[in-house]
Amino acid sequence: MALNPKFSEGSADARCAAHTALLNTGKLRIYSGTQPADTDAGVGGGTLLSEHDFSATAFGAPANGVATANAISSEVILASGTAAWYRCVASNGTTVVEDGTVGTATSNLVLDSVALSSGATLNITAFTHTESRG
Repeated sequence: MALNPKFSEGSADARCAAHTALLNTGKLRIYSGTQPADTDAGVGGGTLLSEHDFSATAFGAPANGVATANAISSEVILASGTAAWYRCVASNGTTVVEDGTVGTATSNLVLDSVALSSGATLNITAFTHTESRG
């Protein structure tokens, strides 16, 4: 028989809150290149384009398994390139918490443009984390 778990809103919210708490005072790193197969892999040939700080409370309270990031620091772009994926690390700067897609719409991390130019300032438009209810 196929596995088909379903989760309550409370369960999804609890998982979401626990996950996003790992990012309190952590870092958001934006890369060009191909997103690794999983978070245990290195960044491969990806180039670090920009790095941002999460606030002490990185995300707001989740609703229906979705949490929206609180204000994320605007930073000077480190290298020119096309933003393709992101990696979030915990406050120690090394423990990887998640990777995801970057785009101008329908992505985990939304930017005004994915064409980044070194020396310009990058502002994050939107960033959400979603825990499935099944």
